[in-house]
Amino acid sequence: MSLNRTEQMVFDYVQKNLDEKRHWQDKVSMISARACDPQGAAVSLEEELWRYLEERSAVASPFREIAQREGLRRTSLRNLAEYLFRLWAPVKAKGKSAGDAPSLPYA
Repeated sequence: MSLNRTEQMVFDYVQKNLDEKRHWQDKVSMISARACDPQGAAVSLEEELWRYLEERSAVASPFREIAQREGLRRTSLRNLAEYLFRLWAPVKAKGKSAGDAPSLPYA
């Protein structure tokens, strides 16, 4: 999966800061648990990531420096959201489908 420059910056920052990483692991698990569908979960997480980026841009390096130099333009964080789900979301067990295990009419 390819991340854009902003997504990579956020991911690197989270990976380097243990408290931030724990926070996002918990958030990914929570959103995943209550989500009805993967696309909805990714949209929800992307919105959370954008709010986080806005907040960090006011106070933390490297976000602050980039925001001062380039401004804070809305950019997609969807690939990062989907990647974090792949890394940290608990795997949901799939229910049995009709073709999984044939039932025999006799034993």
